[in-house]
Amino acid sequence: MIEDVTKRAETVAEMAPGDSVTVGVLAGYKSRFSESPPLNNPPLTYLDGAEAPAYLLTNGKRGIGRGTKRKTDSPVGDRRTVILVTGRRTLCLIGKDEDDEVIEIPHEAVADVTTKSGFRAHRLALRTPRKMYHCWVHRKTDKTTLNEAAEFIENHQQDSPDAIDGDDTANRVMYRGRPVAPQDSTTETGDSDQTTYYRGQPIDDDSD
Repeated sequence: MIEDVTKRAETVAEMAPGDSVTVGVLAGYKSRFSESPPLNNPPLTYLDGAEAPAYLLTNGKRGIGRGTKRKTDSPVGDRRTVILVTGRRTLCLIGKDEDDEVIEIPHEAVADVTTKSGFRAHRLALRTPRKMYHCWVHRKTDKTTLNEAAEFIENHQQDSPDAIDGDDTANRVMYRGRPVAPQDSTTETGDSDQTTYYRGQPIDDDSD
């Protein structure tokens, strides 16, 4: 089984346009900037059929911010966050104790893509009609790779992104193998980093 995953990872990595997609991370035996396995299962096993990542981004403890930058779903222990940008979605995998958490953001649901480079970490921010997704990226990631990943997503956007509601799988959040209903960020309280809205749409706050 391990040999099969590694062999497929080698093929998939060769297809990627850049060097961010590595065999070690795809096959799950090491992280991008660490020797620790990033997830419970190889990231490659979360892809469907012939789906392949064009870009692969990772981070350690920052995880994925949902709604605001600081309201994050973070990995535990030595686990990591792996972000796979494929031809149809941005797939965020967050390592947990037993089962990895999966957050799927289809390109057709993305209204805007922005990037932010920082001393401690970089960030890929995806805005959908419902909320923001802040994908934290390891500071050692080349800024060119980050910008190319954002441009790739932009090239797969629709002119009118799909609206998202509780019955839509456009923002499918999975935990322990079961879908979690998306939260409405307009009702969040007690967070010092509240999302700003303009005409009903969330606006990304790029300040760190």
